[in-house]
Amino acid sequence: QVQLVESGGGLVQAGGSLRLSCAASGRTFSNYVMGWFRQAPGKEREFVAAIRGSGGSTSYRDSVKGRFTLSRDNAKNTVYLQMNSLKPEDTAVYYCAGRRGSYIGEGPDEYAYWGQGTQVTVSS
Repeated sequence: QVQLVESGGGLVQAGGSLRLSCAASGRTFSNYVMGWFRQAPGKEREFVAAIRGSGGSTSYRDSVKGRFTLSRDNAKNTVYLQMNSLKPEDTAVYYCAGRRGSYIGEGPDEYAYWGQGTQVTVSS
């Protein structure tokens, strides 16, 4: 079993930055693809970004490319989502997710482990 705990959410003005962290406990962290999803009120949960266990390959949704950077520190069992140039449409609850293996899935159903979520609010 893998436990995930997110932190770093908050309220920020448009154009500002936040860094989300996701700390994992349990089995070998480097064996897991780690992803971030977000869900705004009344909308479906959507893929944001994901990174392979080695950290050598990442994937981003188009709307965050060039603004968000996903990284991981396997020695600390932690993944980071640096979010810059934030926009009001980035407002959502952000969830960290994990799946065993090397396939970078973009569907929520492809991830077996989830954190509790952290709120990100971007004011205009």
